[in-house]
Amino acid sequence: MGAVACNDLRLLSSGPQAGFGELRLPAMQAGSSIRPGKVNPVIPEVVNQIAFQVIGNNLTVTLTAKGGQLQLNPFDPLIFRALRESLSLLTTGCRLLADRCVLAIEIDRDLLARRVEASVALCTALAPAIGYPAATGLAREALASGRTVAQLALDHGLVTEEQLADALAGLARPAARAGAQTPISAPTVAVRSTGRR
Repeated sequence: MGAVACNDLRLLSSGPQAGFGELRLPAMQAGSSIRPGKVNPVIPEVVNQIAFQVIGNNLTVTLTAKGGQLQLNPFDPLIFRALRESLSLLTTGCRLLADRCVLAIEIDRDLLARRVEASVALCTALAPAIGYPAATGLAREALASGRTVAQLALDHGLVTEEQLADALAGLARPAARAGAQTPISAPTVAVRSTGRR
């Protein structure tokens, strides 16, 4: 699980110009000898390497345990060595990740807000109220025109600014959207359920 989480941290912090750039990890060291200014996510990379070594140690333990016969296994020293190394590495890795990475992670809220505003995913929040066909039309028009779903929905009179703000907030609170909600008035479009998500 630690390796998966660190893979996510590395991906979400990639950038800052051509990657995801949603998270900012603490800069620990200069990351490149050929690219000035580049900073690598070295702490998650360290934890990834620890995870790979522990996986290898686990295979070692599996094979050495399998290598015994009846009540005798002459490979106990290797089992103990692999287990001890894994426990030591995992302890160090968890502390390192927590103290020198996780506690100092920053979220680029402005970037995320711009991406949410520009995303056609807003049509998903509007669809239950304005209807699937209208939401589909908004998504297609937004992609073709480069305008946002919010701008188009307002221009077409499908929602008010307050209703649009509620829909945006609902994207961040899916549990709230699953419960009771105030329908958005859209008399010209019939609500149609697709039965799919």
